Amino acid sequence: MSGNVSSLTPPTSASPPPPLTDWEPPSFTRAAQFRVGATSVLFLFAACSNLALLASVWCGRGRRLSSHLRPLMLSLAAADLMMTFVVMPLDAAWNITVQWYGGEALCKLLCFLKLFAMHAAAFILVVITLDRHYAILHPLDALSAHRRNRCLLLLAWSLSLMLASPQLFLFRTIRLDAANFTQCASHGSFTHRWQETLYNMFHFVTLYVVPLLLMSCCYSRILLHINQQHLQHKAGESSLRRSGTDLIPKARMKTLKMTVVIVLSFVVCWTPYYLLGIWYWFQPDMLRVTPEYVHHALFVFGNLNTCCDPVIYGFYTPSFRADLAAFCHRTRSHTSPRSPDRLSAREGPHSGEGEAPPGPAHQAAPR
Repeated sequence: MSGNVSSLTPPTSASPPPPLTDWEPPSFTRAAQFRVGATSVLFLFAACSNLALLASVWCGRGRRLSSHLRPLMLSLAAADLMMTFVVMPLDAAWNITVQWYGGEALCKLLCFLKLFAMHAAAFILVVITLDRHYAILHPLDALSAHRRNRCLLLLAWSLSLMLASPQLFLFRTIRLDAANFTQCASHGSFTHRWQETLYNMFHFVTLYVVPLLLMSCCYSRILLHINQQHLQHKAGESSLRRSGTDLIPKARMKTLKMTVVIVLSFVVCWTPYYLLGIWYWFQPDMLRVTPEYVHHALFVFGNLNTCCDPVIYGFYTPSFRADLAAFCHRTRSHTSPRSPDRLSAREGPHSGEGEAPPGPAHQAAPR
C-alpha cells in the first residue's frame, strides 16, 4: 500500500505523496491484508480486556484499590479504549478502502482523535510513574496523593487535547480527478517539507521522547532509593522508619513492579515504529525500498501495547482475576444451571496489591 497515507510509518501526519503527476493509486496488497487481519484480532482482545478492566475498577473488586491509584487505572483503561475504538478500526477500514470515503469533517475528526488517543496513553503512563515516584520517595506525603493525581490527570488529558488540535486544521480531503481518487492527508498544508518534518519531530518528542525521559528519570531515582535502603538494611544502620519498615512495603513494591512492566511494554512495543518513522521523515525514498510488510508489522506490534496493559494489571492484581472468574461463573450458570452453594463456596475473599483490606489495618495500609 505504498502511497496510502494510512499505512505510512510517521504516526502523526502522512508524509507528502510523490509528485501527483507520477503518482499511482495504491491497492489492498497481501501485506495490508495481514495488517487488517492482525489489527482485527488485536481489536477484539483489546476491547474485551480493557472493558473488563474498566468494569472491575469501576464497579467490581477493583474498587478496593487505593483511592489515589484507582483514578489512574481508570484513566489508563479509558486511554487504551480510545486507542482500541478509534485507532484500530480507523486503520483497518482505511487499509481496506485504500482511499477516503468519509468526507472532510470525518477526516479531520478521526485524525484528531487518533493523535489525541496516542498522547493520552503516553501521558497517563507518565502520571502513573510520577505517582510511584512520590509513593516510594515521599511516602509521608500520602494524604496529598489523591489531589495531586487528579491535577496531573487533568493536565495529561488537557495537554493531549491541545497537542492533537492542529490535526483539525492540517488534514483535509484531497481529490485527484485524473485517477478518481480521494484521500485524507496533510499534503498541501505545509509550504516546505522541512515544516512537516519539524511538525512530525515535535510530536515524536511529545509522544515518545519526553514521556520516556520522564519515566526513565523517575524509575532511576526509585531504583537508587531502593538500593540505598537495602544497603542501609544490610549494614544495620538505623534510619527513620517509613510505613513501619526500613524497606519498601511489599504492597507498594508489587505496585511498583506492575507499573515498571506496563512502562516497559510501552517502550518495547512503540520504539521500532517510531525509529522507522524518523528514518522515513529524513529519508522518504526509503519508503519505496523497505519491504511493505515491515512498516505494516511494526504498526501492528505498536498496537499490541493496548492489549498488554490489562494483561499486566491482571497478572499483578488478584481482584481483576477474581472478577473475571466470577463473570465466567455467571456466564456458565446461564447455560448450565449449577448449585448456588457451589458457586458461593468457590467465591472467597480476594485481596491484592494496592487494594484496601477490610478492618482497622486499612488505615495504615501503604500506598
